[in-house]
Amino acid sequence: MSTQPGNARYNWGAVGLHWAVAVLVICTFPLGLYMVGLSLSPLKLKLYSYHKWIGVSVFLLMWLRIGWRILRPPPPLPASMPRWERTVAGAAHGLLYLLLIAAPLSGWLFSSAEGFQTVYLGIIPLPDLLDKDKILADFLRFIHMMLTFTLGGVILLHAGAALKHYFLDRDQVLSRMIPWLKRGDST
Repeated sequence: MSTQPGNARYNWGAVGLHWAVAVLVICTFPLGLYMVGLSLSPLKLKLYSYHKWIGVSVFLLMWLRIGWRILRPPPPLPASMPRWERTVAGAAHGLLYLLLIAAPLSGWLFSSAEGFQTVYLGIIPLPDLLDKDKILADFLRFIHMMLTFTLGGVILLHAGAALKHYFLDRDQVLSRMIPWLKRGDST
């Protein structure tokens, strides 16, 4: 592995946590869209449970990811990247981390205010964070929806920026997070 700035890859822990969270979010977003349109049924309740389990998993993994990032800072971005682009990348990563914690937390708060306890993996009952309150639940449902759609938009921008670096800039930004990907041509 090269030690030049911008050529170093993320370590195995960062890569594993990144892709674990990515897969969970990719699974739960369409699940959330699908389940809200269903009539009340055992299927709908089961899908809500799965959605909550995924959300709690993302919430926990993100705290682990933040701790990992503190202990193992990410490799520097390529020196060839303009300063404004490095600044935007840092801000986007901060926003992603914030949304990946806030969206599941808002779902937990919403579920609590609705009066539906979250039982993680069907085994571990999590405490309700709020008392049952219909008006607050409606507000928190809206907040959860806005946070998740914002998260979806930021994820699309994040993925688009990574693909831009690979296909247009031909630098090593994307290959730093995908270990088997051939690096770009430029250094």
